[in-house]
Amino acid sequence: MSSLVRHVTIDCADAYALAGFWAEVLNGKVSDDDRPGDPEALVESEGAGLLFIRVPEPKTVKNRVHLDIQPQDRTRDEEVERLLALGATLVGDHRKP
Repeated sequence: MSSLVRHVTIDCADAYALAGFWAEVLNGKVSDDDRPGDPEALVESEGAGLLFIRVPEPKTVKNRVHLDIQPQDRTRDEEVERLLALGATLVGDHRKP
């Protein structure tokens, strides 16, 4: 027997808010069981489940995991603009002509 990845779990300060953002990015939804202020929130999407868990300590070093996303029905530039409109921050622009 082997194991399966059930969720990618991410520690954060506000689980519900971050789940809401990623639900929009992935065209998924925050689980019906989750509410603002809950200590965890699950994003249900076609590609992967993302589980956000509120932790008390602040982030002190750079993220050691990142999500590579690929637009399904728009150009890369259009997707960058969409994500920025959702509240994303452009930290580094690695698009090439």
